[in-house]
Amino acid sequence: MASVPATMKGVIIEKNGGTEVLQYKTDLPVPKPQDGQILVKNDFLGINFIDTYFRSGLYPPPSFPYTLGREASGTIASLGSSNTLDFAEGDKVVWMDVGAYAEYSAVPAAKAIKLPSSIDPKIGAAALLQGLTALTLVREAYPVKKGDWILVHAAAGGTGLWLVQLLKSIGANTIGTASTPEKIELAKKAGATHMLNSSSEDIKAKVLELTSGQGVAAVFDGVGKATFDVSLDSIARKGSMISFGNASGAVPPVTIARLSPKNLRLMRPQLFGFVSTREELEYYAKDLFGFIEKGGLDVRVHEVYPLSEVARAHNDLEGRKTTGKLLLDPSK
Repeated sequence: MASVPATMKGVIIEKNGGTEVLQYKTDLPVPKPQDGQILVKNDFLGINFIDTYFRSGLYPPPSFPYTLGREASGTIASLGSSNTLDFAEGDKVVWMDVGAYAEYSAVPAAKAIKLPSSIDPKIGAAALLQGLTALTLVREAYPVKKGDWILVHAAAGGTGLWLVQLLKSIGANTIGTASTPEKIELAKKAGATHMLNSSSEDIKAKVLELTSGQGVAAVFDGVGKATFDVSLDSIARKGSMISFGNASGAVPPVTIARLSPKNLRLMRPQLFGFVSTREELEYYAKDLFGFIEKGGLDVRVHEVYPLSEVARAHNDLEGRKTTGKLLLDPSK
């Protein structure tokens, strides 16, 4: 590895707000890896809706200044003094933690995974967080079975496209929603059985029509406030409401008695609750890489934005202008 510089490019926020609070810097100090950490020179940085939540203050950052970003791919530049597992300088890795919007990140070794040589670093960064989210949702949040009817909101989005493809591989009947004809067509190509236009169609009525009045076994809803009620109304008796995102805003407090008429289950999972141990992370990462290596999943990258254009990327994501994964290039 080349010598590590003293400063780097990165993006910080010093207060919460809109995209105007994103500060692109070229003189941030490169972090020093501590015990149990590895220093990664990042190649590609993943953008996720959770980044906008921390930027806006929906999820308060622990302190300021704060570096956004939860995942990246890159090369190990140096190691902490000990407890760095079996990693070595020069290893290609993907990782999930905090502080990804930078050229270099000091990451707990336990939160990194070696990237198979068969997988491009761009694909690794695009796949990790959303791919693992979708995989754990269909395996643990609601264990989907062949023949199940499943409703997926924002089916052409980053996590939505993963869900559609995984559900197809399981043999489920997927009803997806999307806001434009282009997004509808994209989700159909990915494997959705039926697609509904969320801008013009009555989602509940269409779901009941497609399921012979029964409703779906589960809803995977990453949209949040705007879709929660219609999601709940579209579920079959003894079905599951899996609310995992807030793209349209946080879901207001729910009266638990609303679940009683149909004996519904309501869950608000997060990925890190499914992969909190090293064993769980390795298990699901191996599973995910296996799908990709076999060609069973199409990892769609919407655009790779220069890190200096992070505000444009956030605006595009929040404006529902994107399909697939958004990445940042920290070298630009």
